[in-house]
Amino acid sequence: MSTYADAFAAGPNAAWLPELRKSAFDRFTALGFPTTRNEDWHFTSVTKIAERVFKPVKAGKNTLSTHDVEQLAGGESDWHRLVFVNGKFEKSLSNFAELPAEVTVATLQETLKESPEFVAERLGKLASFDAHPFTALNTAFAQDGVVIHVPRGVVVDAPLQIVHICDEKAAGASVHPRLLVVAEALSQFTIVENYVAVGTPSYFVNAVAEVEVGNGAIVNHYKVQRESTEAFHVGTVQVTQGKDSVYHSFSFATGAALSRTNVYTRMLGEGAEAKLNGLYLMDGTQHADHQTFVEHIAPNCASRELYKGILDGTSHGVFNGKVYVDPQAQKTDGKQTNHALLLSEGSRVDTKPQLEIFADDVKCTHGATVGKLDQVGLFYMKSRGINAESARALLTYAFAAEVLETIELDALRVQLEAHVFEHFVRQSQE
Repeated sequence: MSTYADAFAAGPNAAWLPELRKSAFDRFTALGFPTTRNEDWHFTSVTKIAERVFKPVKAGKNTLSTHDVEQLAGGESDWHRLVFVNGKFEKSLSNFAELPAEVTVATLQETLKESPEFVAERLGKLASFDAHPFTALNTAFAQDGVVIHVPRGVVVDAPLQIVHICDEKAAGASVHPRLLVVAEALSQFTIVENYVAVGTPSYFVNAVAEVEVGNGAIVNHYKVQRESTEAFHVGTVQVTQGKDSVYHSFSFATGAALSRTNVYTRMLGEGAEAKLNGLYLMDGTQHADHQTFVEHIAPNCASRELYKGILDGTSHGVFNGKVYVDPQAQKTDGKQTNHALLLSEGSRVDTKPQLEIFADDVKCTHGATVGKLDQVGLFYMKSRGINAESARALLTYAFAAEVLETIELDALRVQLEAHVFEHFVRQSQE
């Protein structure tokens, strides 16, 4: 803890929103890192993060090319793109000039100079840090990020891709990206966040996103986490939804030694819809924890969740999903499903679906399964001349396919389908 205090004290006095930063750091100091005594962290120990000394990234010249970014993060030529390397915005690798003129996309530092009131009115309002130490830590230390403002009725056809790359210069360092999205009424927008690495450095990424979805707006939000397998990743997304809005989240994770992904949404307007889906693939000693919290505050809202995990080696997966239905949220329709597939004797999963219902006219269900590959299916495929390794890879891919099909962005779905299939084929050959 003293290391963070020293780093905070050494930070620039002219940093953005100094009062908010200090308040957040004071709160982090009071809370400390969460322990397994905390119900929300019962299955995930962050001791390896708390005991490490992570320092700010040292300044250095970027050596990556646009081709390197495309190879690391994928994407299409017509996508708008912002690239950060070791937490620093790289203008030469970014391309978002073709966005509609009405849409504002800028770095956090730029927005604080040009529109400080816009940021001050919103930053830290959705992603409260009162009870969330990692959010407090991000709020205290975030030096840059992305601010997106889509005005009323504007439809942005091509996705905006935000790429965060860490390389060897980030070894032993921490990065705290921030994302603020305001989608006004009847607007439509798609975001793809990529977290990738060059090599296998050990570092800590602590990302926070605040997303405001206005009345009748549609926001598709995809997060692809492929950090170094020696890295640590904590990501929190806090969403508010207005009347008749749609928020679609998809979380994909194959990287990091330890990762935690939080997706929280509050449906404040009647008729809102939330779709939260995810897939994680773990191997070796990796640990992946996904937590969702859906708050049905207004009536006639719907939520759908489908999370799947595939684990090998001695990896550990966690899913903790909670659906809260307010007394005013009559006619709520909620469904939560979590399935995990264990490919080895040493892998394990802890799953905890929860429903808290305080309204009487609702339709809510939840379910969770943890199992192994279907032996009947394996036998059938082998009887048709398919070798055991290929049969195992095909059945494992089929398990993942259901949730991958929920990705509405065709190019991303094809990319992740190929990545998943190649992952299992490669595993079957080892």
